[in-house]
Amino acid sequence: MSQDTEKQESVVQPAGIVERLVRDDVDRKRFLKAVGGLGAASFGTFVLAACGSSKSSTTASTAAVATSTQGASGSTTTDIAILNYALTLEYLESQFYQKVIAAKLFTGKVGALLTDFGGQEDEHVLALHGAVAKMGGTPAAKPVGKFPIENAEQVAQLAYTVENLGAAAYLGQAGNIQSPEVLATALSIHSVEARHASTLGTLVKKPVTPNGAFAIPDDMSTVLAAVKPYIA
Repeated sequence: MSQDTEKQESVVQPAGIVERLVRDDVDRKRFLKAVGGLGAASFGTFVLAACGSSKSSTTASTAAVATSTQGASGSTTTDIAILNYALTLEYLESQFYQKVIAAKLFTGKVGALLTDFGGQEDEHVLALHGAVAKMGGTPAAKPVGKFPIENAEQVAQLAYTVENLGAAAYLGQAGNIQSPEVLATALSIHSVEARHASTLGTLVKKPVTPNGAFAIPDDMSTVLAAVKPYIA
């Protein structure tokens, strides 16, 4: 076996691992035990959401992440696993906004804002998918989301919850990222994810900083439990 083949095998991630962990409690407990410290605060990259990002900035972010393949294969494998977590959940958020927009529950400035958010989530999917592939990994398979789209108030409340979960998840993951480039990208996006949540907070009359002066991270098991109902 060539060195290139060995390197490729060391970083390839099972395409459906995230979805399987969400669905299966036994698999999830086994995974958490296996990864130890990573599992305790893992999932931080729920949503790589960047407000106002352009196609060029998305491409730049992908390139920056892809340059982080230097160093130990174990570190690369960890970062690919984190990126694939982000990609899977980014798929879900992108699908959520697509359904919201298709339902035509919002018009005017609010409708335009949610359309912008949805477009940004689509860009994140493309950026993450490209980054995982360039780092030598297998991009996660796309799950099928199921979201209750009942009325404008219910959808807005759900969006607020989802975006705050994403911000908390990013914070929980930051200490597990190995590559400085990947970390810088994640943190730059995390700040905008929090802005998504704050903006939605004004819409639903909820706190724009729900935890006060210091944000509280969510660990992997908490986030997995939260997203499980939204996977078909």
